[in-house]
Amino acid sequence: MRIVIIGGVAGGMSAATRLRRLSEENEIIVLEKGPFVSFANCGLPYYLGGEITDWQQLVLKTPADLHQRFNLDVRINHRVTAVDLTQQKLTIKTPDGIKQLHYDRLLLSPGASPIVPRMPGVDLTQRQFVLRGIPDLKKIVTALKQNNLKKIAVIGGGAIGIEVTEALLRQGDQVSLIEAQDQILAPFDLEMTAPLTAELRKHGAKLHLASKVTRILADNTLVLENNQQVASQAIIFALGVRPDTAIFQQAGLKTAVDGSLLVDEHYQTSAENVYAVGDAILTKNQLTQQAQPFRLASPANRQGRQVADAIMGLKRKNQGNIGTSIVRVFSQAAAQTGLNEKQLKKMGRNYRCLHLRGNSHVTYFPGAAAIKLKLLFDSENGAILGAQATGQSGIARRIDVLATAIKGHLTVNDLPELELSYSPPFGLAKDPVNLAGYAAQNVLEGLSDNLQWYELAKYQAAGAYLLDVREPVEIQQNGAYPQAHNLPLDSLRDHLAELPTKRLIITACQSGQRSYLAERILRNHGFQVKNLDGGWLTYHDGMTQKLGKA
Repeated sequence: MRIVIIGGVAGGMSAATRLRRLSEENEIIVLEKGPFVSFANCGLPYYLGGEITDWQQLVLKTPADLHQRFNLDVRINHRVTAVDLTQQKLTIKTPDGIKQLHYDRLLLSPGASPIVPRMPGVDLTQRQFVLRGIPDLKKIVTALKQNNLKKIAVIGGGAIGIEVTEALLRQGDQVSLIEAQDQILAPFDLEMTAPLTAELRKHGAKLHLASKVTRILADNTLVLENNQQVASQAIIFALGVRPDTAIFQQAGLKTAVDGSLLVDEHYQTSAENVYAVGDAILTKNQLTQQAQPFRLASPANRQGRQVADAIMGLKRKNQGNIGTSIVRVFSQAAAQTGLNEKQLKKMGRNYRCLHLRGNSHVTYFPGAAAIKLKLLFDSENGAILGAQATGQSGIARRIDVLATAIKGHLTVNDLPELELSYSPPFGLAKDPVNLAGYAAQNVLEGLSDNLQWYELAKYQAAGAYLLDVREPVEIQQNGAYPQAHNLPLDSLRDHLAELPTKRLIITACQSGQRSYLAERILRNHGFQVKNLDGGWLTYHDGMTQKLGKA
């Protein structure tokens, strides 16, 4: 059987090598339109920033390597220009001219192409770039060095835009980051982006949030929607990608509105003997049961292996994705999994939310770093719907545990039961994940009733009494809540008679822990109480982001 794979990198090469491990008999041909069939595109920004010093380290396997070890026929610089689904035949533009190739099974792993905006002044020949592959990387590095370009604009505040911005700042460039939304990193909720926004500005980035570019002048100056001009010598577009599927649409394969190929749970397209994986397809969101793109390396690698199994008749299917990711900005990292609060509100889903401050390991051991964790869960059955975390270390570990919990259909009631490794240099006897479970249980069982930072003003306007249980010196040093009454936690029991009995009391502190203790004291004395979730740290992050001051 001849199996032809269009496109390499994560999905295509994972499929090709798995196919060979399953059978020595099949002829496996990989057609790659570019010069590199197996490379680490996730590492491109780190070469740009100088942390990876040799771009060839990004090339994982050459065609010769793949032929020698896996007996794969890898043909680089071979672009498929047409597909005949009836005759099972491909038309290919090769370095030696146009050729035809028959297939018995066809696997499509064409990936996606960077989005280049349609607006006046866009011209990729005029020091304007995208970053998707090694050739793009070489163009950027060469142009910046040869022309001594130091004033760069990055358009797009997603993960790639953030990583490129950090890379350029590491090289001493002046960077302006323009994002049309009111925050960077759309998969995160607004308040959770504050540490990374602050870190970018700390290192010199000029952020233009809620700002849309309308045109580009001849010298690459950007004109924003409010007519503000942002000077730059070069521009890098980081606006995301769109599936590279035009020729497959022309061949008659069914696609979604955005051009993504539609596949079943075994990755088969609408045509017989034709499969697809990677950035070019839609797969099921495990939490919403809706089809959507998951353009990440981990799902693509997994899909490549699974589709190889399906082609060879093994009972393997795509169970869905939840979209787990992590990004770094200098000393800060942010990771997330599952759904965010914006998505849950749009869906009309009943959910609860909590913010927790923990540490990467015990504080008495040197090097402990604070962790800010957000957990979203179903308000009735406690199903874990999503999580986000920021901090300097220990972030990936906690989000990976919670991603595994989501995949395993655990609920918040299972989180306290997780037995996570503990030793002072590595963790805590009560890990932040365990503590999040305890806090969520309190909410589900009615032992605590919290409200979010963005709800405080509404409750105060309705007559709620805000009780700040921090010490006065903390308020002086960190900042005061609006219209708050201060009564430190340790003296609360001595002043119960001074508190209103017919008004809702909102307890607040620095992180939410002491205010929970205050909530329990007051509830046990008959007061009506809500706890301000996440305390001052979350409230301040949210408000500064909302007001554009982060």
